[in-house]
Amino acid sequence: MDQSSGRIYNLQFILLCLSNALFSASFNMMIPELPAYLTKLGGEDYKGYIIGVFTLMAGLSRPFSGKLTDTIGRVPVMVFGSLICVVCSLMYPLVSSVGAFLLLRFFHGFSTGFKPTGTSAYVSDLVPANRRGEAMGMIGLASIIGMAIGPAIGGWVAVKWNINVMFQLSAAFALLSVVILTGAMKETLPNKQPFRLSLLRIHRDELFEPLVWGPVIVTFLTFFSYGAVLTIIPDYSTYLGITNKGLFFTFYTASSMGIRLVAGKVSDKYGRIPILKISALVMAASMAMLALAVSPAILLAAALLYGMATGLNSPAVTAWTVDLSNPMYKGRALASMYIAMEAGIGLGAWGSALIYHNHASRFPLTFYILAGITAMATLYLSFFHVPKNYEEQLARKQSAN
Repeated sequence: MDQSSGRIYNLQFILLCLSNALFSASFNMMIPELPAYLTKLGGEDYKGYIIGVFTLMAGLSRPFSGKLTDTIGRVPVMVFGSLICVVCSLMYPLVSSVGAFLLLRFFHGFSTGFKPTGTSAYVSDLVPANRRGEAMGMIGLASIIGMAIGPAIGGWVAVKWNINVMFQLSAAFALLSVVILTGAMKETLPNKQPFRLSLLRIHRDELFEPLVWGPVIVTFLTFFSYGAVLTIIPDYSTYLGITNKGLFFTFYTASSMGIRLVAGKVSDKYGRIPILKISALVMAASMAMLALAVSPAILLAAALLYGMATGLNSPAVTAWTVDLSNPMYKGRALASMYIAMEAGIGLGAWGSALIYHNHASRFPLTFYILAGITAMATLYLSFFHVPKNYEEQLARKQSAN
């Protein structure tokens, strides 16, 4: 993976993808088992917090991961995120109360607050700009693979042995990710600084990178639907007669994985903004299809369409964020984009649950509203002038002065 040669597919990149897949599998493998585990602790009424507190910490930690990525280096931030998974996975069997469980989930969120920020910045350092989308697509594909195989492995281990063995396996996966990062990844940040406590002091101008308003707005509007899908699709599946509540996500994941093989290349060739316009329209169409669903076949067709849209969207918006960012503050820019992602998912989950309110008659209204919110991303990209890259922003500032 050498910027000067334009190559990206070498052993180092493959190992980074493997590290990403292991990290993703580590925390995803326990998600299907955690509701029952929390119920045994007496926390049946708090199942909704399993994802909520995790996501909250991920969002709160982004400014820190962004600053540290730009100061102490990309590799230490990635290693820290993976180590959090190791420690937290080993601690789950030790908690004996609902409060302790939710506190552990809260701190577990540090992992996804740190690892993706460092990974995206690391990849952007190494690949040429004209292949940035392709590289982001492959890294994202590795995460999707981990997301797909993790729950299957975790569920099988929990049934064959017990849930404590599953937690130990989760820790082992994360530890393997750390081994790869420390053994194979060379730091790419020039003039990195040693860690000091003062770096944890976040100033107001370090909370958000104003150069990436475009990707932030598009990310928020398009990930709103993802939070909603996570929240109400299981109930919608049951309502339409699908016994396996995870079938929608199986179709969605398969479609997203397939399109990511070419999605990044497409954004490199035709530009980030045109691809993001198309992906938002396709995503809005999938929400409208869900609103009109009267059978399992239509629901699963919408899942395929939604997977295609997210597979196109994610590599393009990540690459566009890097395109727009000041090279000195890539970590801050990526952290800003990820904060928008967490905010979209969280508000989408909350808002959809509020509209749906456990009334099946409100499913169509919920998804029509989601279609409208998602389509706003295409409207924003079509009617508001948004810069394509950092150089364009500098040129505009110079002409204005």
